[in-house]
Amino acid sequence: MLSALAGFVRRHDPDRFLTALFAPPERRETLFLLYAFNHELARAREVTSHPTLALLRLQWWREILEGAERQHEIAAPLRAALAAGALAPDLLLEMIAAREAEAEANLPDLPSWRAYVLGAGGALAAAAGRVLGAPAALDDAFRAAGAAYMAAGLLRSVAFHARRNRCLLPADLLAAQGLSPEAAIADPTSPAVAKVKARLAEDVRGWMKTAKQTAFPRPMHVAALPLVFAKRDLARMAVPPRPRGLPDRLAVIRAGLSGRL
Repeated sequence: MLSALAGFVRRHDPDRFLTALFAPPERRETLFLLYAFNHELARAREVTSHPTLALLRLQWWREILEGAERQHEIAAPLRAALAAGALAPDLLLEMIAAREAEAEANLPDLPSWRAYVLGAGGALAAAAGRVLGAPAALDDAFRAAGAAYMAAGLLRSVAFHARRNRCLLPADLLAAQGLSPEAAIADPTSPAVAKVKARLAEDVRGWMKTAKQTAFPRPMHVAALPLVFAKRDLARMAVPPRPRGLPDRLAVIRAGLSGRL
């Protein structure tokens, strides 16, 4: 029977739920907690009507990490995990700081986009690696894996975000194609937007290469398993996101069992 946290992650983050199943049983619940925390950060902008309110939600979580006692199904186990040294607070704070970019009108340039992806998806993967016993020396490799997964998902979700009046592509790359963020929102499938996505895909491939060159020890490799989804998502960048199929899940299962990403 699934715990409440496991059920939460299964509903809201099925990709990482699947990967977490390959973690040692005694580490899984902490991974589920970490992924549930990430979901709460990711939805801060989605559930608020104004960017300032999103920043307030993120600050609320920052204060919990700093010791504030708040009523929330994730807050109490999060404080307990931090007190036990099961989670790395510096990486969790980095995740919060990175999500603040989502409250801005746009991502101004390529360095800002990279910082956003490496801080949100990358720091999450590094934190998962720490849960599984990885040393800090492997943080950069896990960051690359996590950034690749997040960025590939963003590139597949440009039209999805546009329907919500959001653009998470760098404004400078859009401008180089004669576009504003507003124009990209109005026509997210245009050839010009496709060129921006193709440029960003180069960064994703670089992160994937960095991660795949690393021999992640077992069971630490579990934190990098979303890289399997990243490779498949990048190949389908022009196709609108849809529920994962059996081939996606089988690819992760093979990597999870073999340890080869």
